[in-house]
Amino acid sequence: MIADLLRASTSFVDSEPVATVLDAVAAVLILLAAFLTLAAAVGLIRFPDALARLHAATKPQILGVILVVIAIALSVRSWVVLLLLIPVIVFQLLTAPISAHMVGRAGYRAGDYDPDTLAVDELAPDVAAAGTSDLPGGGFDDESGTAQRQQGGS
Repeated sequence: MIADLLRASTSFVDSEPVATVLDAVAAVLILLAAFLTLAAAVGLIRFPDALARLHAATKPQILGVILVVIAIALSVRSWVVLLLLIPVIVFQLLTAPISAHMVGRAGYRAGDYDPDTLAVDELAPDVAAAGTSDLPGGGFDDESGTAQRQQGGS
């Protein structure tokens, strides 16, 4: 019974008008993914520090990969390919935020960011509690953990 349903659904998808529409949608998705890749590349070049560049690299990357995977699934129209592509999306959704977080923390600890662009610096007290006092822009001015910024001209 399930095999009959699968055959019936594939015969509808393989009809000429539906196949043409699916191929056109797949092409549009590939173009959107290419645009997101271009936007990420421009962001990597234009943004001033590691934290902003990290944002530009991870957000479009995830959406671009998802769009490419959907385009492949629409183009190939096979359940086997779809089952092989689902783990790609899941793996990207699980690993990209974690790796971005770790790279961001490493960039913060290395001082590769502009402290004046941060609205809230939530990591400074944790770094200070860990015994690291080499934060760019100053240390702490009181026991409450309020960060002090050095005001100096360049």
